[in-house]
Amino acid sequence: MARVKGAMMTRKHRNKVLGLAKGYWGNKSRHFKMANEQMMKSGRYAYIGRKQKKREFRQLWITRISAGCKANGMNYSTFMHGLKTAGIGMNRKMLSEMAIHEPSAFADLCKVAKEANA
Repeated sequence: MARVKGAMMTRKHRNKVLGLAKGYWGNKSRHFKMANEQMMKSGRYAYIGRKQKKREFRQLWITRISAGCKANGMNYSTFMHGLKTAGIGMNRKMLSEMAIHEPSAFADLCKVAKEANA
């Protein structure tokens, strides 16, 4: 049986890593060892970032809903409780979009929430 050497796959792997590391500063984009270390670190940052993105968007939506509620004379927690007791199951993303783009419809939701709390 012929001897198999790994040169082709090794080169393929190295070129892949160097391709992903394109645009990094200094030797991190040119030397395989440093590029590989940076890619592993970048992968960890990307993994953490995907989790943080969800947190940050939820925080943004809550801030927008809260601002819309204050404009209608109530606070966020009573608004959300009122919607829940009224049986309205809208998510925070859609509520924040309504607060920005359709203030009149959001004001109607605030009225519904007030009546459900009372």
